[in-house]
Amino acid sequence: LFGGQIVGQALVAAARAVSRAEQVHSLHCYFVRAGDPKVPVLYEVERTRTGKSFSVRSVKAIQHGQPIFTCQVSFQLSQESPMQHQFTMPSVPPPEELLTQEELIQKFLQNPNLAERYRKHLNKIQAEDVPIDIKPVNPPDVYCLEPQEPKQLFWVRARGYIGETDMKVHCCVAAYISDYAFLGTALLPHRLYRIKFMASLDHSMWFHAPFRADHWMLYECESPWAGGCRGLVQGRLWRRDGVLAVTCAQEGVIRLEQTPNQSKL
Repeated sequence: LFGGQIVGQALVAAARAVSRAEQVHSLHCYFVRAGDPKVPVLYEVERTRTGKSFSVRSVKAIQHGQPIFTCQVSFQLSQESPMQHQFTMPSVPPPEELLTQEELIQKFLQNPNLAERYRKHLNKIQAEDVPIDIKPVNPPDVYCLEPQEPKQLFWVRARGYIGETDMKVHCCVAAYISDYAFLGTALLPHRLYRIKFMASLDHSMWFHAPFRADHWMLYECESPWAGGCRGLVQGRLWRRDGVLAVTCAQEGVIRLEQTPNQSKL
């Protein structure tokens, strides 16, 4: 099962256990077992605490009688504060000037000199049915798997129309979006290796300002560290007007092996 799907659905379950006026401000999750796509997921919600300003809900996702995922979600009633600051949004081309991921893949596949292993990889990506529009900010002219800095920028939005609704709905969709290609940021300096196994271990999100998940947002991702078969990634979702909407962090297990053309000496 896709991790972002489980996070988003767990947040839906938690949101149904608070009042409409309370909005999610943070969530912290652990993936404890692999999910089975052949059976339904049962979400159990515990009302851990309901306070005057903050409420906490604990969610457990269960399959085959065992938890596959646990999550703590904290909600807050709106409060004004004179303490406000944020980082500055990176200066990038607007999404209207960029190609979608699908258009880029088609462009790469038209190259007659594209290596067969790259062609298979791109066809696999193209076959995925992803409900997200993605526009990479700095795509390469030619598809290759050369090592690069562990940072990436891309515009993202949910496909289709969600509209003006309870902000918690947009947060649930953003939880789904936030996990897509996120952990892959840690792989960018190590693309000479083949992925043997990769899975999310935990996922955290902090929601700062209202946003529309069906409007373009800039996803700024970076990986400050990797080691011990684990990789850490951090991300920021920016609204087009420069407002920082969401901050994300995730650690995942990443096991790599040498590709056949690598020297083992």
